[in-house]
Amino acid sequence: MSTLLKSAKSIVPLMDRVLVQRIKAEAKTASGLFLPEKNVEKLNQAKVVAVGPGFTDANGNKVTPQVSVGDQVLIPQFGGSTLKLANDEEVILFRDSEILAKIKDN
Repeated sequence: MSTLLKSAKSIVPLMDRVLVQRIKAEAKTASGLFLPEKNVEKLNQAKVVAVGPGFTDANGNKVTPQVSVGDQVLIPQFGGSTLKLANDEEVILFRDSEILAKIKDN
């Protein structure tokens, strides 16, 4: 039995989990041609939608995630737990340590 989630806001990550939504690639070339949806690559860039509070390690130290809501991040090609939303969009749940990098605005 699967439950269709209405929105990403209804998901609250636990511990060091980070909820991201993949950034969609442009479906239009630089010269103005539109590409079919199946030919548009999935980017490894995502926007952080929600972040868990962190966890306490074996030494009793609080470990908080290194990203925050709104950050753009680089995610691995594979992995994470994909969740489908009611509006046919997908969000992916990763551990903070699985996120490869933060992307800074210039």
